[in-house]
Amino acid sequence: MKILIPDTIDLHLSGDVDAVVYDIEREIPEEHRDAEVLVVWHNSGAWLEQAARMLPRLRLVQALASGADVVLRSGFAPEVRICSGRSLHDGPVAEHTLALILAVVRRLDRLRDAQLDHRWDEEFNEAQSATGTRAQFTLSGARVTIWGFGSIAATLAPVLRALGAEVRGIARSAGERAGFEVHADADADAVLADTDILVSLLPATPDTADLFDSAVFGALQPGAAFVNVGRGATVDEGALIDALSSGRLRAAAIDVAKAEPLPADDALWDAPNLQITPHVAGNRPIGASALIDDNVSHLAADRELVNQVRP
Repeated sequence: MKILIPDTIDLHLSGDVDAVVYDIEREIPEEHRDAEVLVVWHNSGAWLEQAARMLPRLRLVQALASGADVVLRSGFAPEVRICSGRSLHDGPVAEHTLALILAVVRRLDRLRDAQLDHRWDEEFNEAQSATGTRAQFTLSGARVTIWGFGSIAATLAPVLRALGAEVRGIARSAGERAGFEVHADADADAVLADTDILVSLLPATPDTADLFDSAVFGALQPGAAFVNVGRGATVDEGALIDALSSGRLRAAAIDVAKAEPLPADDALWDAPNLQITPHVAGNRPIGASALIDDNVSHLAADRELVNQVRP
């Protein structure tokens, strides 16, 4: 079975396969257009659309990103199975999400600005120790809500709990996941009303487009913080800027945006109390070779695939 492997990651596959490394910036060579499996990592949408037209024998597209939304939009034939890299990024994304949560809670952006000004920020010191601000400056006792409670949230939530946070989730259906209470989307307003830190790990789907809008930010208690390490398409960016400008949100941090790379003149750069990182939360799939090996063997045996998002 011929498998096309991108040159953006070092993979070591086992089994009886013909693994061919391809350049994600160039057209697939004609002699390799008989491939049955295409692995993608950092491929552009335009490249994927071209590949969808060039690979007539393709049976599987294995994305290594946690979400396969770009692949799903690229026009691959209906019979081509598509799988995501769900779980490959659980550790790295949970680490980065924790870093952003701590950054907004501890206001590292403000302290960094003070350092650049050679200024000892006494006002921050006073605000941090003031009566009634405990949940704003520490995770101990803070109520953290994770919207999109999948495998990344299951990795992140115990760490937050160990630091003293009260953690709950929001997902399509209610229940208990990984030992944490998860509320249904329909009950979100009641959960948001006493949330100190709202974290989004949601994928980009038609149902999540602009989900985080003025209504959601308005449902949060005043002074809450927002962290998005899911997808930029889930946020109404104008509403986010308004919530930060009005003080409804005390602070926010995002690793994703609707336009990536974010244009130099985008209004997000100048939004008050907003920290931005350039979509680097994952960026290192762990266990990718084993996932591909499993799905190739399952494909050969006509068995159910791991992380299949489209039959």
